[in-house]
Amino acid sequence: MKKYALLLLGLTIFFVGCNNDDNQIKNGETPTMNPGSTAIAQNFMWQAMNLWYFWQEDVPNLADDRFSSNDEYTSFLEATANPELFYYQICNKHAALFGNQNSIDRFSFLNDDYTELVSNLSGVSKSNGLEFNLNYFQDGTNVFGYVLYIVPDSDASTKDIQRGDIFTRVNGQQLTGDNYVSLLFGNNDTYTLGMADIVDNQIVDNDTEVTLTKISNQVENPILVAKTLDINGTKIAYLMYNRFLGNFNEQLNAAFGQFVDAGATELVLDMRYNPGGSVNTSRLLASMVYGTNTNELYIRQRWNDKIQDQLSASQLEDYFANTTGASAINTLNLDRVFILATNDSASASELVMNGLAPYVEVIHIGGTTRGKNEFSITLVDDPENSFIYDEDREGNINPQNSWGIQPLVGRNENADGFFDYTNGLTPDITLNEDLTNLGVLGDPNEPLLARAIDEITGAGAKRSFSVQMAAKSFASSRLQTPLRDNMYLDKPLNVDIELTNPWE
Repeated sequence: MKKYALLLLGLTIFFVGCNNDDNQIKNGETPTMNPGSTAIAQNFMWQAMNLWYFWQEDVPNLADDRFSSNDEYTSFLEATANPELFYYQICNKHAALFGNQNSIDRFSFLNDDYTELVSNLSGVSKSNGLEFNLNYFQDGTNVFGYVLYIVPDSDASTKDIQRGDIFTRVNGQQLTGDNYVSLLFGNNDTYTLGMADIVDNQIVDNDTEVTLTKISNQVENPILVAKTLDINGTKIAYLMYNRFLGNFNEQLNAAFGQFVDAGATELVLDMRYNPGGSVNTSRLLASMVYGTNTNELYIRQRWNDKIQDQLSASQLEDYFANTTGASAINTLNLDRVFILATNDSASASELVMNGLAPYVEVIHIGGTTRGKNEFSITLVDDPENSFIYDEDREGNINPQNSWGIQPLVGRNENADGFFDYTNGLTPDITLNEDLTNLGVLGDPNEPLLARAIDEITGAGAKRSFSVQMAAKSFASSRLQTPLRDNMYLDKPLNVDIELTNPWE
């Protein structure tokens, strides 16, 4: 599959080395790693993060004047031999490494093979096609999983397993908080799940087993369900959308074309399990919902001060679109939309909700979202291109350093200037999923969709939506891939920017 460049930005940056006999770093000079040092990956990470990291000015070890000499800089790099540990140490408050959910940066990550990172950001991974959440039993130690959905054309799609099924064991071992990562997400391409039933609101093991095998280069079409429902004469479009992947933009636009042709006047946009992805795809989706008003602002970017001051309004602002780049946008031109979202909804999903809010009545049904409002870019060891990954420059990437990093580099705000939803977007109508009745996605009787239909038709007071066993979770298969809940910037800026000395 053709690799997808996350940012086509022609930046030129001049690093000024220090040739002083005393090895001191003078004003306006850049710290330089001493010749012969083996901290090649660490040097790349520090230089890239010093330039691009959103919270650069808040991290003392990334300060422009942190080092007085190249010897001191080199010693700092070499003090942490593990590049992964070094990277998380220069992220704000080490959040990604130590799991501190109160830290500012919860989402920056990296990969020791940038080619794998780029492939996964395009939706390509090794997977058996089973998407599930995990939760603890009341003992706080043992773990069970419940199936969210099955990816079509995957290994799981050929097995006797479906949405709502419960499993407690892998290869005969009870899942626990200590072993679930190695058993479900380790190097074992094949594993056997031990299934369970819900009896009187209790999870009880049964003898059924399901063996699944991960397939390399499994591609998931993010459009799981797209259909138009006719409910008492009202045409309601329903879209179950599970990732923002740019290589499926045409299929997304085609789905909206079908909604338009069917005469849909309402939309239920189901992003309850959507952890995010492409910023540009979020803009296209918002345009398909609201309209092709290219003079109306969708979102505005905010970078760190080094970058922000170098960008024009046209580079920082994204407007609603009238084309995908290949075809005219099919839009429903709605003034309201019903969005199903939960704590599994993050980044680009939240961006759509926030970006639409100034123009469209957004009725949010479900639970509070994850609260990820920053975007990232892919950085590699290509200093002549300011570390931005560009598939056309792979020959310029340092062959001694295959690491790729995906740091948070900016934040998006909507046309009203609102961006502060780090605690998540709260629902207008709270409704948890029920383990005893997850329902069939796209079926009018599935509880969250049924609740939206009742709001649309005015039957909200006629039906009760009681929940016997709330489908809560502490982990998700969606977040155990390199793509995770990343929101990545893929907007071409198409302008050369000269940062002659960002440390001056």
